[in-house]
Amino acid sequence: MPYPEQLIRLMREDLTQYGLAEARTPEAVDQALLPGSGSVLLVINSVCGCAAGKARPGVGLALQSEVRPDRAIIVFAGGDEEATAHVRARYLADYPPSSPSVALFQDGKPVFYLHRSGIESRGPEEIAEVLTGAFEKFCAPRVS
Repeated sequence: MPYPEQLIRLMREDLTQYGLAEARTPEAVDQALLPGSGSVLLVINSVCGCAAGKARPGVGLALQSEVRPDRAIIVFAGGDEEATAHVRARYLADYPPSSPSVALFQDGKPVFYLHRSGIESRGPEEIAEVLTGAFEKFCAPRVS
């Protein structure tokens, strides 16, 4: 059963303020991760403290980098249940389920995954550093 929307609305906004789009349905996830979609950052958001104090601020810091994904999307575990289950079954089946977690896709295929265990042990700045390293490895620099 999903969390009440009034409870998680502000947690959604913690990421949408940085330009991440919500992918609240399996169809929205598929649309974002089509072959040829370029680089897409996908955040599986959650209500836990490590999402609030570490993952969401770390993602926000990382997205200020000069090199960043073409798009960034969110599914909310405990809110967007079907979308989250779809991501885990279709796109991240080779990775253990984790909330929060962050995955980077290239043309619909995962190329980087940050599990909750890699979030809990780091602060926001360290998470941003890990993510920007992945961006630099897998994303094309933006042309000004």
